[in-house]
Amino acid sequence: MIQGTASDVGKSLVTAAIGRIMTRDGYRTAPFKSQNMALNSYVTADGKEIGRAQGMQAEAFGITATSDMNPILLKPSGEMSAQIVVHGVPHAALSAREYREKFLPEAKGTVMDALGRLREAYDIVLLEGAGSPAEINLKARDIVNMNLAGWADAPVLLVADIDRGGVFAFIVGTLELLEPQERARVKGFVINKFRGDVSLLQPGLDWLEERTGIPVLGVLPFLPQLRIEAEDSVVLEGTSGRLRGDSAKELDIAVIRYPRISNFTDFDPLEEEPDAAVRYVTSADELGTPDVIILPGTKNTAADLQYLREQGFPEAIEHALGQGTHQLAGICGGYQMLGLKLLDPDSVESAEPGESEGLGYLPLSTSFLQQKTTVRVSGGLAAGHPLRLSPADTGKIGKLPVTGYEIHMGTTTNHDPASVLSLFTIAGPEELAVPEGWGTPDGRIWGSYLHGLFHNDELRRSWLNGLRIAKGLAPLTATFSAAALREQEFDRLADTVKSHLNMAAVYEIMGLSAGAN
Repeated sequence: MIQGTASDVGKSLVTAAIGRIMTRDGYRTAPFKSQNMALNSYVTADGKEIGRAQGMQAEAFGITATSDMNPILLKPSGEMSAQIVVHGVPHAALSAREYREKFLPEAKGTVMDALGRLREAYDIVLLEGAGSPAEINLKARDIVNMNLAGWADAPVLLVADIDRGGVFAFIVGTLELLEPQERARVKGFVINKFRGDVSLLQPGLDWLEERTGIPVLGVLPFLPQLRIEAEDSVVLEGTSGRLRGDSAKELDIAVIRYPRISNFTDFDPLEEEPDAAVRYVTSADELGTPDVIILPGTKNTAADLQYLREQGFPEAIEHALGQGTHQLAGICGGYQMLGLKLLDPDSVESAEPGESEGLGYLPLSTSFLQQKTTVRVSGGLAAGHPLRLSPADTGKIGKLPVTGYEIHMGTTTNHDPASVLSLFTIAGPEELAVPEGWGTPDGRIWGSYLHGLFHNDELRRSWLNGLRIAKGLAPLTATFSAAALREQEFDRLADTVKSHLNMAAVYEIMGLSAGAN
């Protein structure tokens, strides 16, 4: 089991790296996180919703993700409440107190049944903890850290982040707050995100080993520009209004970062393009006149739409469109915001039933229903689509492949099909072709439920070329494969960790040899 001294110390990536190494060594390896809290989720092949980190880890291990790998997912919907997703399906909306008092006492069976199935199917299961195992107020009903390690009889590696400072205090303090039987499970330390000369750290490592009697199994270097998607929007902290890339890039893409932003990894491939600069903005003053404004996904469409209004974004968006911004696009919740109305008759997103006004750019209304849509989809461009693509690709109706996934509670209705055009045609029930997404005929306003849209290489490059042509710039040829880049980064991560982590000791702790073959 990989635990951490705090949140965001790198547990998910360390788990991904170790699992990738073990997979390459010939072991059938699976990830497991009993309880995850994240807004950035992943849809499995059978339409279940799990934490994005476990989906990413499964892909790194070369296996198909299942809900057993993250049987309980918490999706915060407010400061003190969350949607509880059990085995990929919404279970209940509970307050923090209700979750602790009503749900957690019954959760052990769900967790251990899922883990048991994985243990039967794989040689190795890598358990990942959450936050810190030393949160005193949470330990009595813990199902994700030391209690789980005890139920599973798993040895623990403790990961600490030296980049944030105080690494020795974090490690020793964590051990001091553990019970003796918990402390005995910690078999090694991994110090993560180190910058500089490791020999200068050696006196501290010697002291730590002497003080605790537990070895430091590795000091992992800080990996700059690691292009593996993050699970939590904490990675966006401190980036408001600033480009996440080269400021000299020719295309300016502004993504509005509302408080409940979800699946922001939709835009990772755009950041890798040589001509596209992506910046996340939290206030209307930062918006300016970008080439494109994108409203991303959200866990609570109505609440984040209210945030937009409070921050003055509707006026800033309208001003930008009048001053030269080429397109306004919405993905999932952002797509819903572009419509006329948001209807919530069953209080799915709000405390009381009601409705709210959308931004009014598309003749759509969205009704929030109890049943959640979670599905992977594939298709192609619709006939007469309004997307402003490269002229060479505009006419490729149905021949420019489009894949993605949907995660949403709302059902969207088009009230004026004659005034807007469908973007895509996807495979629906009983293999029927159904329209997906709508846009104005001039292509300036459009929206889609498809997460992962910009991971489609041909479509992404063609769309960017359409923007280039609108700006009087020459189009670019294909630049990179998002899937190939992902595999390359998985190997880069694994190679780096393997060269700095004592994997022989890790295997010994697990009672395994260094290779299955």
